[in-house]
Amino acid sequence: MSKSGNRGVLVLVTGSILQLFLGIIYVWSVFVTPVSERFSWGIENVKLTSSFMLCCFVLGILIGGKLQVKTGTSKIVLAGGLLLSAGMLATSFIPSGAAYLIYITYGIVGGFGVGMAYNAIISCAQKWFPKKRGLATGISVCAFGFSTVLFAPLIEALIKAYEVINTFRILAAAFFVVVVALFYFIKLPDDSGQAASPASELLMKKKQYTTGQILKTKQFYYITLSLMLGTAAYFILNPSFKTFAEERNLADVGTLIVMVTGVANALGRLLVPLLSDKIGRERAALSILLATMVSTLVLCYAGGIPFMAAIAVIAFCYGGYSGIYPLITADYFGIKNVGSNYGAVMVGFALSALFFPMLVGLVGNMTAKFFVLTVLAAAGALMVILLMLSNKKQAKAKG
Repeated sequence: MSKSGNRGVLVLVTGSILQLFLGIIYVWSVFVTPVSERFSWGIENVKLTSSFMLCCFVLGILIGGKLQVKTGTSKIVLAGGLLLSAGMLATSFIPSGAAYLIYITYGIVGGFGVGMAYNAIISCAQKWFPKKRGLATGISVCAFGFSTVLFAPLIEALIKAYEVINTFRILAAAFFVVVVALFYFIKLPDDSGQAASPASELLMKKKQYTTGQILKTKQFYYITLSLMLGTAAYFILNPSFKTFAEERNLADVGTLIVMVTGVANALGRLLVPLLSDKIGRERAALSILLATMVSTLVLCYAGGIPFMAAIAVIAFCYGGYSGIYPLITADYFGIKNVGSNYGAVMVGFALSALFFPMLVGLVGNMTAKFFVLTVLAAAGALMVILLMLSNKKQAKAKG
């Protein structure tokens, strides 16, 4: 392997290890009950921490992407990682009468730090592997998604052995060590003294949009709306997978369903970007949107194995969105500013998580809720079709 290839592999491996630890912040469901008991705080209040975390995760992606251009990738990864570590550590010192501070320490500080580092690692991986961006992005986001599968049982064991407060401190210390040891390796080719490859130079010859410029394009809105509509099903179903299983007389396998969705999510992050390298980004995005649509329709009536399969497909597609939309953003708006541009696209992701659960919550009948999700996924597929049609029009105009 060439020197450039070796350095690229090193960046990808160290970045994936960091992503694995960054994903710890998404294991909040494991903390909900212990935190509620420790602070004598209502379960619903504790769950709300995830909403703060998600909003600040997107904000971290957007601001971190802009700062990355000025300060360098490794510094952004270090800053993001240290913010996550500091947020976890601060959470362990919150007094019993001020549980709401968790929204700030874990949700805001931790979520913002994760967004900064997560986006910097992905954009760096794309630039090291311009010919295999799907593979590089897929591996990176797969590690992030797989964190739930790996750390959920580990964190449960730590809480049982050392209680929740000490668990936060252990995780804060572990992440501090990992980020300090590995952040230096996350560098762009030009930051490391490595000349850009011919493929990378070819990508840079395309127009490199700024975030302000992409807001003036209709393609940005097609992309952002399709992401917003496609992820709605997972955001609404994810907190209630076990509850839905119990309602369909599958209580005995409720925990198994949660584990299966974690694995499916991670696989979607890896396999959908790889598929997009073969069939194109838009076709891959359209495929998972249609799969989400069919699966939510199946949930209206299914039980048993079909129910489990539909849930797994929705989780797989959600992982696929996380893997493919950074690539779509780079394809349409250039790779130079992909960090901040992807942050703008991720606003749709945040709106989906905040808005659609409230909207669907107004629908009382469960079958009707699943049908609403089917309509939302269909609307997302329509956005991708419009995106593809706009490409054809542009190609004809140039021809």
